[in-house]
Amino acid sequence: MGTIDFARSERSRLGLEWEIACVDRRSGELSPAAPELLSRLGPATTFPHVTGELLTNTVEVVSAPHRKAANAVDDLTRMVESVYQLAEPLGVQLISSGTHPFSQWFQQEVTPDNARYATLIDRTRWWGRQMMIWGVHVHVAVDVRAKVLPIIDGLLTYLPHFQALSASSPFWSGETTGYASNRALMFQQLPTAGLPPQFSDWSQYESMVDDLMHTGVIDVLSELRWDIRPSPRWGTVEVRTFDGISTAREIGAIAALTQCLVEHLSRELDAGRAVPALQPWFVRENKWRAARYGMDAIIIQNAGGDERLVTEDLRELLPNLEPVAADLGCVAELQDILEIVDHGASYQRQLRVAQANDGSLKAVVSSLVRELSEGQPTR
Repeated sequence: MGTIDFARSERSRLGLEWEIACVDRRSGELSPAAPELLSRLGPATTFPHVTGELLTNTVEVVSAPHRKAANAVDDLTRMVESVYQLAEPLGVQLISSGTHPFSQWFQQEVTPDNARYATLIDRTRWWGRQMMIWGVHVHVAVDVRAKVLPIIDGLLTYLPHFQALSASSPFWSGETTGYASNRALMFQQLPTAGLPPQFSDWSQYESMVDDLMHTGVIDVLSELRWDIRPSPRWGTVEVRTFDGISTAREIGAIAALTQCLVEHLSRELDAGRAVPALQPWFVRENKWRAARYGMDAIIIQNAGGDERLVTEDLRELLPNLEPVAADLGCVAELQDILEIVDHGASYQRQLRVAQANDGSLKAVVSSLVRELSEGQPTR
């Protein structure tokens, strides 16, 4: 591939991608309704739009690029409403979570007539078919290519914060897993998913991509499905750490946090200051702790190995980001992070619903349907 160009883009603009599952209104099971819904919506030609995904039970709602997180969330909300209006007469409802509480992976259909998905399943077989998972991706534009990799290294320090706040996959195929984000550990089983390498410079990244293409590991750059990755086509850093986020309000909060952190790290680099990074083994341990314990995770904060409860670290982090949030117009959205800290992430709400309904996972699905429809977490 040689030189990988990084598109010019307006600094710190953001775009959002929200994967949403279709479920049957009566049973709560996943429904293969996406092809029908997409055919009724018509082809996706401009942003914002709705598109398909790996499985026929999934639609992905994609915003246009925006300066403000609130405007990107408005795009998503409008698109979801369009899908909902078409889904309702079909007996289909919509949810967003990292996994479905009880549907079985082997009963799901792979989207047909898509060479990229067919190649993925042919190569990854059992693990590929297990990918009955949903996530949210946040793109934030970076103005100078030389900043991209240091910003990614800096963001890896906050990966457990992202993971804990968005964790929404405590169940798998009807079982309580004991993990806040079972999705995080499922997804990294794919050969090019999981944590990104930490590169010293852009040429090292280009060299790795050349090696992977030469050996047939990937055919196109987008097949590197890292938790945080450069997105050269759009001129962004793309954070893919998040589980499916259950409400529009939480998406706004997490998008604002991501946007503020990227802009903060960009300003640090502009000022000639080095961005602190963690050793890869600390990054890996933090990811596991956040996937396992969610909001109760004790995370490694720095290269010296200091540790702290992730919620305490978030409470200290937010005031430091407020000046950046004011400049980006997302103060209210950033403050909604405290709503998640104070009242619980989606995985905690799902577990509470199950407990309050004698373990009924159908009740959990009903709660997720209600949350997505209302745009607000159930308190």
